[in-house]
Amino acid sequence: MRLGVMIGAERGDMTRKVTKLLADIEWAESAGLDTAWMPQVPDDFDCLTMVSLMGSRTSRIELGTAVVPLQAQHPIALARQALSVHAGAGGRLALGVGPSHHWIIEDMLGLPYEKPAAYTRDYLEVLNAALSGPGPVDVENDTFTVHNPTALGAEPRLPVLVAALGPVMLQIAGELADGTVLWMADERAIGDHIAPRINKAAENAGRPAPRVVAGIPVCLCANSEIDAAKARANRILAEAETSPNYQRLLDRGDARDVGDLCAAGDEEAILARFKQFADAGVTDLSVRLLPIGETRDELVASKYRTREVIAELAKAVR
Repeated sequence: MRLGVMIGAERGDMTRKVTKLLADIEWAESAGLDTAWMPQVPDDFDCLTMVSLMGSRTSRIELGTAVVPLQAQHPIALARQALSVHAGAGGRLALGVGPSHHWIIEDMLGLPYEKPAAYTRDYLEVLNAALSGPGPVDVENDTFTVHNPTALGAEPRLPVLVAALGPVMLQIAGELADGTVLWMADERAIGDHIAPRINKAAENAGRPAPRVVAGIPVCLCANSEIDAAKARANRILAEAETSPNYQRLLDRGDARDVGDLCAAGDEEAILARFKQFADAGVTDLSVRLLPIGETRDELVASKYRTREVIAELAKAVR
């Protein structure tokens, strides 16, 4: 299993946020982590633009998006942007995409959120054709009629990962993508539901074994602080409360909220949790550092202690 880190979506003014993002990606590469994942938060920076900046400060680490909402732009436009970032980063982009959630697409953007799985399949048909260029992109399906030339091609190949939580989306991800990017999925949900379905779909389609990228919060703390760490995770990362998609995924596992998903405790406890995810079929773990403390100084110190442990655990889980 490869170990990576989530970077971005931090509070603060724009200049400070960019400076912090670049410092974080430089740390991730120097610490020997395999991947870094930039979320696309509705009220924050464009993740592909930020990935491009991260690529300018690194030379080895894979840079992923987790994830770009599909409805916000045409697949040709997304392919063009992704290929540009991929080339600028020396072929290190992993493009995570997904149909997002109704509260983002409908409520925030005012766009239809009808049949998201069917829309994703149609979108991927165009996106995959555009990413396999150079050459003509000729795709006609229920959603798109595209006859568009492209002079761009991905060297090396640009992997596409789909945020897939339910059976139909996992089928689509296995058939048309290189894997899935997850949030709010615990070990049982992955081992019993996600990994078997996406692996079977990929096998039936004659595709290589897919990547399963699982995102989880991580908090290094004393055993007496574990409950406080879980409560903090629920306070600042509680997207599941507003997303039926996440609620259905939680129902397939043992975790009831993001606090239960959090790997909290000492180094041995965190490593044991990482190994449980690996045993469930996770190929890539993306950790969201969750510092703990009452003051800013305590939070900063907690973050740096956790980063040191994550760097060491990256060696242990490979």
